[in-house]
This record gives sequence, structure tokens and C-alpha cells, in this order.
Amino acid sequence: MRQSKIKRFPIQPGTGGSLRRLPAVPVVAIVGATGAVGAEMVACLEQRYFPLSALRLYASARSAGKTMSFIGDEIPVEELSEASFAGVDVALFSASATVSRHFAPIAAREGAVVVDNSSAFRMDPAVPLVVPEVNAETIAGHGGIIANPNCVVIIAAVALWPIHRKNRIRRLTLTTYQAASGAGAAAMEELRESTRAYLDGRAYANRVLPHDYAFNLFSHNTSIDRETGYNGEETKVMNETRKIFGDPELRITATCVRVPVLRAHAMSLSLECEQPIDPDEVRSILDDAPGVRVVDDVANNRFPMPKDASGQGDVLVGRIRRDASDPTGRSVMMFAAGDQLLKGAALNAVQIAEQLMPRPKARPAAAVPLVERMGVL
Repeated sequence: MRQSKIKRFPIQPGTGGSLRRLPAVPVVAIVGATGAVGAEMVACLEQRYFPLSALRLYASARSAGKTMSFIGDEIPVEELSEASFAGVDVALFSASATVSRHFAPIAAREGAVVVDNSSAFRMDPAVPLVVPEVNAETIAGHGGIIANPNCVVIIAAVALWPIHRKNRIRRLTLTTYQAASGAGAAAMEELRESTRAYLDGRAYANRVLPHDYAFNLFSHNTSIDRETGYNGEETKVMNETRKIFGDPELRITATCVRVPVLRAHAMSLSLECEQPIDPDEVRSILDDAPGVRVVDDVANNRFPMPKDASGQGDVLVGRIRRDASDPTGRSVMMFAAGDQLLKGAALNAVQIAEQLMPRPKARPAAAVPLVERMGVL
């Protein structure tokens, strides 16, 4: 089969910074360190032996003074301010879009490369929107701000890109089943509390999400555009996927649903390619794809589930089958699941940072003293 030519969006140097090379052992800062994604960023840096000379943790005044464990030591959390980024080489942002719009350009002007997990800069044509398995080349030597995509987009892109680059996907229908983790730690706690209340027969007043969450599901809790009928999450999925794939002509539609699952998103994917494609070919492509694990056990009716994806860095893909509604043989359907806090957010951000620097050979942290552990691991 011929390999499709994929059009790319042009990428310009990032907002607020110039091209630069990172030091071998950078100073790393995490903004929003005490949130669900921020805590996973800390864990990813440790688990992946990310080489750094110092780790700075920032959050709101409410969280300042707390400590977080990193390589066996307690790192203090400081209140975020405009002076926080002096001497910082890499700043991982996991805060609101409002916080990112204000502080990310400041960090970039101070010389840091910013990897921002909010939606603030994703569709800025001057800012790369990156999933390393898909378009790592867009950040080669990049300075300034780099955007971490929407969690659903990352999970879907890892599953779809290996197919797209072999046989261009020209139409995609995506339906999501999104866990509480996508709405933050408070939403996860609300699901726990409301479920206990439901089982105990007690009334429960929602504080985080707009509808009863226990044993219920509802349209994603972002506002709906009255003109298009799409909610904010669906719009992000459509626009960001086109940008990451560098394919503005990709026809894509999405329906995003919040489900009563604590952690890890799932999604149904229906795709039409330019050339005929069959399920066995899709399995073969995905078996060799980075960041993908095929879970397609037809005999035991076991396919990707949020429970199995939770805590895993890979995206699980299965239920690979022909689309019975397409007589041309160009369409397949499949199901995917991925951990929203890891590959859908924190892990992807850390992987972006890894792309920006040479990676020294890792040694177990326990084998070296503290000063060296905070430097070359």
C-alpha cells in the first residue's frame, strides 16, 4: 500500500522565547504541583529518572507550605509569583488557562521552555501542539511555549497516527467516555462521595459537576456553542487533532460524555481511510506502534477498559473490526482507553521535555547521594 502524503501546518518559533539548547541537567519547575496532574508530573520525573539539578514546586497561596516527596526527600511547595522563574530551564504548567496566559509568557521571557497543559496556547499557530509519538519534530530546538494537547486528543492521536501515516484517515467519528480524573481531584472525590451517599440512601449535593454523578452519565460539562451544537471539549478534540496531524482537511466529528469512572478515559473510534484497509492490517500496524498496546482478545471478550488502562503509560486499543456500514472496505472501528492523568497529561508533558534535551544513561536513584540525585541520575 502506498504511504499517504500528510500535509503539515507550518510551525513558527514559540511565543515569548528564542531557540535554545537546554543544559544536560536543567532546573525544572512545576506550576500547579499539588493538583492531580501536577502530582503525576512529579511522579513521572522521578520514575523516568529525568535528569535535573533542582526541582521547584509552585501552587496557589492555599497550597504554599506543603511538601511533596521526590526521590525520598520532601520538596516545599511555594506560592507562584512573577519572580518564580529566575534560573528555571523547563517549566511544566498544570494550572488553569488564566494562570497560564499570565505566567507562561513570563517564564518564557526568563529563558525557560514552557510545556503548558492548559488550553491557553494550543491553537496559536506559533506554538507547537505536541504528542511525541506523532510530531516530535515540531519542537526540535524550540524555545518559548509548547502546548500539551487535550487529554482525549493525546490518547486518540497515539492510537490513530500509526494508521494515518500509512493510509490517510479522511473521516473520523469519535465518541468518548471520560472519567472523573479529567475534571480534577475534586471531581474524583465527588464521585466517591456521591456513590457512597447513593448506596446509603442519603441525599448528596453536587459541588463540582453539574449533574448527579453516581450511577449516571451526561454530556461533557463544558458549555455548548448554540450555533454549532458542539460543546467545548468536542471542539477541542476536532481542532487539536487536525493541528497535531498537520491535516486541516481531516473530517472529524466528536461526542464527549462524562461517565462515573474514577480514572482513565475510553473512546470509540470509527475511521474511514483513503485506501481499503482491513482489521488484520490495523492490528499489525498497531502492534509495532510506540505507546500502543493491542488488547483484542475476542475469545474471552476482553478489550480495552479504563480499569486496565489506569496507571499505565500505554494507550490500549482493541475491538478492531470492519465498519459494516461501508461497502468500500475503507472503514474500520476500534475502541481505546488511556490514563488521562498520565499519557493524557503528565506523562506526555514530561516526554515533551525529554525531547528537548540529551538523555544521559539512568542509574537507580538509591545508589547515589542526594546532591547527585538532584543532578545527573
